[in-house]
Amino acid sequence: MDQRRAEPDFLPSSTPVTLYGEFTQTSNRRGRWAVNLTEKDLVVQRLASAPVGRNKVVLSLRDCVGCRAYREDDKADPSAYFAAYFYPPRKRRWMTSAPSRQRVEQCFRVAALQDPHANLEEAEKWARAVRERSARQQRLRDGVLLNSLPRPCRILLFVNPQSGKGQALTLYNSHIQRMLNEAGVIHKLIITERQNHARELVKDVDLSQWDALVIMSGDGLLHEVINGLLERPDWEEAIRTPLGILPGGSANALAAAVHYYSGVSQVRGEELLVSCGFLLCRGLVSHMDLVSLHLSSGQRLFSFLSLAWGFVADVDVESEKYRHVGAARFTVGTLVRLASLRIYKGQLAYLPASRGRHADKSLQNGAAACCRNPASCLTQTLEDDFPNNTCHSNNSLKLRRSEGRSSRSAAKALPGPPDALLPPLDQPPPSDWVLVPEEDFVLMLAMYQSHLAEDLLAAPDARLADGVIHLFYVTAGISRSALLRLFLAMEKGAHLDTNCQHLVHAKVRALRLEPGAGKGIITVDGEVVEYGPIQVEVHGGLGRVIGG
Repeated sequence: MDQRRAEPDFLPSSTPVTLYGEFTQTSNRRGRWAVNLTEKDLVVQRLASAPVGRNKVVLSLRDCVGCRAYREDDKADPSAYFAAYFYPPRKRRWMTSAPSRQRVEQCFRVAALQDPHANLEEAEKWARAVRERSARQQRLRDGVLLNSLPRPCRILLFVNPQSGKGQALTLYNSHIQRMLNEAGVIHKLIITERQNHARELVKDVDLSQWDALVIMSGDGLLHEVINGLLERPDWEEAIRTPLGILPGGSANALAAAVHYYSGVSQVRGEELLVSCGFLLCRGLVSHMDLVSLHLSSGQRLFSFLSLAWGFVADVDVESEKYRHVGAARFTVGTLVRLASLRIYKGQLAYLPASRGRHADKSLQNGAAACCRNPASCLTQTLEDDFPNNTCHSNNSLKLRRSEGRSSRSAAKALPGPPDALLPPLDQPPPSDWVLVPEEDFVLMLAMYQSHLAEDLLAAPDARLADGVIHLFYVTAGISRSALLRLFLAMEKGAHLDTNCQHLVHAKVRALRLEPGAGKGIITVDGEVVEYGPIQVEVHGGLGRVIGG
């Protein structure tokens, strides 16, 4: 993440002031509660003769998404109220699953005076203090301030009602709408109507009106949005727009990855949705790697997640018929494809990360984070953090002068940043690339984030902006049972520990795949692209994502 030393007015004082008050709760007006707001916690204790431990609740401000003050419509009642909303990780007593975030609301009645305006001012003082201190706890790490969305924040939220089991809109109504309102996030809902609808919209939308674009769907809708941003004339500024992801599809790979990077236990389904909703409300912004892909037709795409060929791509596409069962479609598709295991002929070459011309710089800056609005979000510019991924820098162009001026000119005409490491597809790979000797494969999978699906931890060492592509390939000769064991181990990210002699993993900066003759499937972020030669290069930290 981007980091900068916190300014004095954002740092807590050496002797932080504890706010104290005694209130009734809206849920129980018979009792009274003592409320202490410290720099780190909201402590609520019932004033009673029972033992303290049974009546005391401590809520960490790191788990708070918002707090508001208000008065009810009854003009005869001078009371005011303040409500704080928390989503702490808790383990359900009757279940053995990992802790998941559960909603907790604390609402207190302020009625010390008969003056309604004075009571509202007191409630607003408490609400403001809760918001400010929770923001400090969430953004401050060892005296370093992390970038976040401004408050209040305005987001454009795209929902695909057909994704996954077709429940995305229902999940928005039951979870996300309330969470965003609690966090004070202003949002406009756009329900997509067809394929590439979001792509068309983001190409023309006035981005100055929005602090972030949020996608509630599967990974395909985010693929559309990213490519739409990079097709704009102002792509260099547009791609800095923070992107949020809420799981509403079948795979939900990036949502699972963002949750994984936040350092909490793996969850699935609606629990993953609530976790990602919490991260969205918290609003911390990080860099994210994007990958440039060149197809044999000359088309150029950008990808945020994966490139797959062979077994994985076949399962992804062929399991579409089982979409009604949600994430279980991939399990069913895997079993079906295992029953008739295929061999795929082709050639694979790659540039190891250790030989990448900018590997050291990208890896050094890989954990940076940035926000689009410099004034309100303490932004560092892309040129400062990733000088090799912007058209303002000539460094990348100088690297390939000896490898053909015509190909370089063609690359400059395409949208997005220039590729420094890729030769034209009709020329052989450079001498510092590795040519894989095998030509018979079961699968090839290039991952730039940790998860292939919400229950498949394909690249456990991956990070949002490490400047690395995690290349996996499985050669012919593996048995069905061994391949099944690999995917079962992948649920916990343990597939590399199986010591399978047919599985190869390499960290690379660029790669080229040339499938053999015949039919086949290649997918990018789960979306089918034309079948034929393809090559890719990672652009470290080019995108922005809202995460932990």
